[in-house]
Amino acid sequence: MEPDKITAEINMLTVSQKLIIAQDIWDSIARESGSLLMPEWQKNELDKRYKYYKDKKSTLHDWQDVHSSLREKYK
Repeated sequence: MEPDKITAEINMLTVSQKLIIAQDIWDSIARESGSLLMPEWQKNELDKRYKYYKDKKSTLHDWQDVHSSLREKYK
């Protein structure tokens, strides 16, 4: 199916239907993500950040604390 036709069909859906399809698409991508190649620059950045963490130069924060802090900051 052509992308324009898909878009036209999507535009006729309700928000709930669109959310279900979006979740299905993300699930499909997640199942196939092992076949995606990571660019070298991204691998290098991840390695650098992991080393920084392992060398105790950074700290981790609980996601709930971060979420609460951001909600409070951007009320």
